[in-house]
Amino acid sequence: MSDVTVAERAGDRLSGSATGSEDVVLVLPNAVAVLDGATSLRPGARTGGWYAARLAAALEPRLARPEADLAALLAESIAAVAAEFDLHPGSSPSSTASLLRWDDEQVEALVLADSPIVLDAVGGPVAVVDEQLDALRAGAPRAGAGGYRDRLRSGGGFGAGHRAALNSAMDRTSRWRNVEGGFWVAEAVPEAAEHAVRARVPRAEVTAALVMTDGVSCGVRDYGIYPDFPAMLAAAVRDGPQAVLDEVRAAEESDPDGVRWPRSKRHDDQAMALVRLAERPPPGGTSGSGLGKKDLCT
Repeated sequence: MSDVTVAERAGDRLSGSATGSEDVVLVLPNAVAVLDGATSLRPGARTGGWYAARLAAALEPRLARPEADLAALLAESIAAVAAEFDLHPGSSPSSTASLLRWDDEQVEALVLADSPIVLDAVGGPVAVVDEQLDALRAGAPRAGAGGYRDRLRSGGGFGAGHRAALNSAMDRTSRWRNVEGGFWVAEAVPEAAEHAVRARVPRAEVTAALVMTDGVSCGVRDYGIYPDFPAMLAAAVRDGPQAVLDEVRAAEESDPDGVRWPRSKRHDDQAMALVRLAERPPPGGTSGSGLGKKDLCT
């Protein structure tokens, strides 16, 4: 038996053409997909949210095929959306893609770009984290990420000047999308799926899993609300996913101008899926929850 609880909340809109959240969560009887459409500052019908919704629709029948390899079905889905809507590399909207699938034998996780998955496993927690964008940002000014962040640190705020600085950073970062030495993401290049981070754990050893967009993972990676992903998962299991979203949003509201935590938006879209796969061992058992153990990035 499995139980899936989803929590979502829209963030700020940087483009007047988009309404609601650009995050998409797909829930199937034996799988979950979480997609984060990339924000664009250029108004248009084909936003990151538009793309994420179409990719989710393409993934739905393919994820239902238990024999299909996760990377292969993601590549098929990327190719199908590109063909149906005549999308081309470099000019297509894009999205992260995080897939979790389970059966009686195993739990599989795949992460492409910055929407992490964390598994509560008997042998120790497993965090599936794609760090390509982190590496790219560490190479600023090549990635163009320093300008708007430095501006926010100095008190520039999220007004028109921020949009201009962010637009410049996005333009420079986009040149490194789906190229060697850059970062890989779902867009119009099916081969991007081959660069995803993956993990496979026996089903009997996994009690819960958390799949999230970076509007939630920032609670660990940027704000330090939780010391690591296992601690965030423990909080979600204990208090529910919505409570985790509330904590992240409260941290952002305490820093309304992005001085403490420079970021692209005051509030990003948030999406999280908590999957409970099994009951925990009874009190006094030897295996415990595993949530206190060291985080493992696969």
